[in-house]
Amino acid sequence: MTQFTMFEAAPTEAKKYSAKIEAPIYEPKKPAPDVRTLCNAGKTAALIREIDESALPEPEKAFLRAAAHRHSVFNYERCADYYAHATPEMQRLMERSALVIIDFNAAIENGFVRLCEDIKTQFMEEYQNENDRPTES
Repeated sequence: MTQFTMFEAAPTEAKKYSAKIEAPIYEPKKPAPDVRTLCNAGKTAALIREIDESALPEPEKAFLRAAAHRHSVFNYERCADYYAHATPEMQRLMERSALVIIDFNAAIENGFVRLCEDIKTQFMEEYQNENDRPTES
């Protein structure tokens, strides 16, 4: 069995990090893909059909429909290609949805960068003892 380390404990000695961030330059590899190919929502649609056919009250159905969208799978390479050919309004909304990250500072302002640190903190709290951490099989 191979041990898997998702996060390591923070080192006791402070490290110096550079504030200089260089984003990679993305060059579209192909013409704009059809917008319908950017996301696979097959499982989402199946769940929503099942929810709609259920006898649950509408507030519960609405909640489950919102949760069903978590199963949509985005093709970020196609999203980037689409973004490169999109209108300014579509580009702005794709940035706001974090489908592409063009401006690192805007990503911080919108809370997308903080998410990683929150996940690490929660993981470290749950698995304080290294022996309790999940292992890769």
